[in-house]
Amino acid sequence: MKRLMLRMLICVGFVGLLLSSGCSNPSLSVVDPSGEVGRTQLGLIYLSTGIMTFVTVVVAAIYIYVVIRFRERPGDTHIPKQVEGSTTLEILWTVIPILLLIILAIPTVTTTFKLEKRPAPSEKAVQINITGYQYWWKFIYPQDGISTANEVHIPVGKPIEFVMQSHDVIHAFWVPSLGGKRDLEPGRVNRLTLKADKPGTYDGKCTELCGASHALMNFRVIAHQPAEYEKWVRSMKKPASKPTSVLASEGKRLVGQNCIGCHAIRNAGYKILGATGPELTAFSERTRIAGVLDNNPQNLRVWLKNPQNVKPGSRMPSFGHLKKKQVDALVKYLESLKGRPQ
Repeated sequence: MKRLMLRMLICVGFVGLLLSSGCSNPSLSVVDPSGEVGRTQLGLIYLSTGIMTFVTVVVAAIYIYVVIRFRERPGDTHIPKQVEGSTTLEILWTVIPILLLIILAIPTVTTTFKLEKRPAPSEKAVQINITGYQYWWKFIYPQDGISTANEVHIPVGKPIEFVMQSHDVIHAFWVPSLGGKRDLEPGRVNRLTLKADKPGTYDGKCTELCGASHALMNFRVIAHQPAEYEKWVRSMKKPASKPTSVLASEGKRLVGQNCIGCHAIRNAGYKILGATGPELTAFSERTRIAGVLDNNPQNLRVWLKNPQNVKPGSRMPSFGHLKKKQVDALVKYLESLKGRPQ
């Protein structure tokens, strides 16, 4: 009996450990929603968890009772009464699961249809087009004529309609704190509407296995108060990209030789604006490099030296052929790219 109880305690502890292992990053938690969709989905999570907990407790209680009540005792030859073929029990354990499934199915189906509705025209949704690449995210604001990469800025309190597709393989867009998850498929346009309740930075992930660096295909949603968001939009429409030093000027020249075929930097005087790599406009104001490293000069050097060490499988070539002073110039120029102050 003691061994049985010990085993049960070990199992319960192991399950608890598994459940808590998914809470290491609070910004990727579904149990602390900051949007209407997230709260709605959390309600379904609580409902399903409650039903599963109820079933688990009942089954465990019956199991423990039977093990204790009908355990073998020394000298006891009595055989418990058999209930095989009991019509009452057959009906009972058939009807109860059906009722539980109905209780779960009705709110799940109604919520699914509710979340699939597009915003009404009166709500003035902000449209943001998303394209998933191996392994980065492109965000385009068609209403404002600007774009960015790996970080998307949104206003608080307004519905955001994400119009998404993939450039190569199947990806999936997920921001746990705001709710929702949607696949990005080549040749197919999918939509997802989210809304943030409060300012903050919300981490997002790709949740569809898409290649070697699937686990590193991260992005961030940065929510601003409406006035701050409009300020950000204005700063991005005419970004300040003029070099501030001789070293930065050399970096601008090197970018023109090595980077601009793939990357775009608006308002910098380049005749070519590449579209196959992340846009670098206002690069220094991003919080991360490639969605993985904190944005600082040291990490930028690490990234430029060998991108494959940071994000395997990415299409970014290394700059190992450049001298240290040239890499310093690239870093100086890229770190000088800012939005125009408003």
